Amino acid sequence: MRATRTLFRLSAFAVVLVTSVLSVAQTTESNDPERDHALRVYHEHKMPEAVPLLEKVIARLPNDAAVHEALGSALISRAETQTEPEKRKADRLYARKELLRARELGDTSDLCRVLLAGIPEDGSDIPYSENKEVEAVMSRGEAAFARGDFDHAIQEYSRALEMDPKLYLAAVYVGDMYFRQKKMDQAGEWFARAIQIDRDQEVAYRYWGDSLLMQGKMKEARAKYIEGLVAEPYRQTSWGGLNNWVHQNHETLKEISIQRPAAPTFDAKGNSNISIDPGSLGKNDGGEAWMMYSIERVLWHNEKFAKEFPQEKTYRHSLKEEASALRLTVTAFDANQKKKKFKTPDPSLVFLSQLQADSMIEPYVLLVLPDAGIAKDYPAYRAANRDKLITFVDKYILPPMPQ
Repeated sequence: MRATRTLFRLSAFAVVLVTSVLSVAQTTESNDPERDHALRVYHEHKMPEAVPLLEKVIARLPNDAAVHEALGSALISRAETQTEPEKRKADRLYARKELLRARELGDTSDLCRVLLAGIPEDGSDIPYSENKEVEAVMSRGEAAFARGDFDHAIQEYSRALEMDPKLYLAAVYVGDMYFRQKKMDQAGEWFARAIQIDRDQEVAYRYWGDSLLMQGKMKEARAKYIEGLVAEPYRQTSWGGLNNWVHQNHETLKEISIQRPAAPTFDAKGNSNISIDPGSLGKNDGGEAWMMYSIERVLWHNEKFAKEFPQEKTYRHSLKEEASALRLTVTAFDANQKKKKFKTPDPSLVFLSQLQADSMIEPYVLLVLPDAGIAKDYPAYRAANRDKLITFVDKYILPPMPQ
């Protein structure tokens, strides 16, 4: 199984949420029976039936982003009902075109982003399993799902899981079918089963969170969304779960802003260049401590990376480097603060000092400052520090439960 297959679907609650928000935002007529009917069939998950209805609406309303998004989503599902590979591919390419058009028209929803990310540019199939028999069973389940036949889909997904007990998405999708039937306890049991198969994929946490959110269990939903983000923080869908929660609670995610110096640069001979912002000089706010950040990063580039990662032949920006540079900076700032008692200390350094006191430098780097190099260090850190990552999201990213 290739993990990108999970991007083809959001939960029923998330789809309804983002599409309803889009629908309200459209500048179309307030009373349009044909549009309302097409979207109603789409929300009833009768996807093959919804496609021609949505196409007719788009012919009249070519600038309606919500309908373009719905058509793209419906086409992805209809593709699963096609028995001929070329027709499946054609539906996916058509879906991609519609979703790109929705984005051009201002659609910034999680659904649009997720579906686009999940469609290969060439429209090719992404298998659930290398076992052809298991793949065939999952495909039958997907076809039943696309038709809105959830009971049949449950049978097929369950059969696939019997054939391959490690097939994570089979368990997730059984839970999703129960969720769509509003059998929430059964849905939760299957999401929990999926997490037992693989706790480091985010989909089951997010679907479970959506189920709890629909039931009004805000505290429990919040916890599941946090676990989902910690499982896979570098996927848009993980953040989509948190966005669902803040939207339902009329909140926003917290903003974390630490102004770091520009990273040092190196010429062809390896000579370093450290940039200093002239505006930061003479402020008497402790900002001179940032020199330690730049110096430490030069040392890592020239010496320390090779010593810390002897198995890697090419330098990369790592979690250890960034955390070390930030720690040296805050240590220098704290020492100067004790001596000079800055009246208006650098707010970035004050916040960084708080992170250091809370032992949250690494979670901050991994969840707020990741780049391609740092992201490589995430799996090992998560394996040893999952609770600390959860605590960081709880305290520094997601607003608390409303009073």
